[in-house]
Amino acid sequence: MSTSDNLDAKLDEVARQYDAINAELAEPETSRDLEALKRLGKERARLEPAVEAYRRLQKTRIELAGAHQLRDTETDDEMRQMAQSEIERLVTDEAQLLESLKVLLLPRDPADDGNVILEIRAGAGGEEAALFASELLRMYLAYAARHKYKAEVMSLHETGIGGVKEAIVEIAGDGAYSRLKFESGTHRVQRVPATESSGRIHTSTATVVVMPEVEETEIEIDEVRDVRIDVKRASGPGGQSVNTTDSAVRITHLETGLVVEIQDEKSQHKNKAKAFAVLRARLQELERRRQREADSVARKSLVGAGDRSDKIRTYNYPQDRVTDHRVNEDLSNLPKVMGGDLDKLIDTLITTDQAERLSDLDDAAPA
Repeated sequence: MSTSDNLDAKLDEVARQYDAINAELAEPETSRDLEALKRLGKERARLEPAVEAYRRLQKTRIELAGAHQLRDTETDDEMRQMAQSEIERLVTDEAQLLESLKVLLLPRDPADDGNVILEIRAGAGGEEAALFASELLRMYLAYAARHKYKAEVMSLHETGIGGVKEAIVEIAGDGAYSRLKFESGTHRVQRVPATESSGRIHTSTATVVVMPEVEETEIEIDEVRDVRIDVKRASGPGGQSVNTTDSAVRITHLETGLVVEIQDEKSQHKNKAKAFAVLRARLQELERRRQREADSVARKSLVGAGDRSDKIRTYNYPQDRVTDHRVNEDLSNLPKVMGGDLDKLIDTLITTDQAERLSDLDDAAPA
């Protein structure tokens, strides 16, 4: 079976699934089942772009066959020339639709539509690294606001002069993970710190980890057997007590040694719920990494696997430039980027990832 036949077979199956979902949505009993409506509606929305493009492709092919017939049977030279022009236009349309459909049919990460837990930690560079981590936090909060995502700071460990040692943020919204998942890695800043009297440029780093939020039912954690839970009074910068109740929660996962501590809420119950949400996300991410490492045929993506050691981006203040090292993309107007205008970089990363996966599919396709 040729690559074209494979693609058509996949598209036929997608169209059948789409029609079956529409039929199920039309059933009276479905309208009374809110969970079914939500599930089917989400699946319909996922399939719809591919089905619409496939139907445009079918229409284009019918028109193309008609234009070929007209050109081959028409005796009038002017009509033949018009038919040839139409053939050239339709061939271009067909090729563009086929490329779009290949992208739409790429295997999707099931986490793409979901929410994100994003962690930022100061790296090398002392207080300057903590200040940079604070700016990255504001950048991602601004990006979330631009896309009308709901962002909540779940945990924040600040330094005395406004820097951030560690921040954990939940970003909720359709497609949040698909937009932010390539932000994982080491971010580097080059600039003259405000405290530097000699004007020397310093290099500091911060690490970003982006994880899909995990439902309780996806990863079950037994509070008795799987973890140790410690509670204490929350503390602020310098260790001073900031409340008089034991509201801070520290959870240690016994098997992996992962530790999560949340103290931002006054309620111990809320801190515990947030800590478990972060722990589930970290456990899921740990498993995803193990699977990638165990897969001997996994592709080596240009955009990286999101390891914390990957140096992915440099923010150069003296040159007013942001460079993403994975795709050799440079952007000027650094303050605009730090204000949350990340879409050009993110779109380039997504497009590059799609191109790589399409190339992998073409390489694996039968001759």
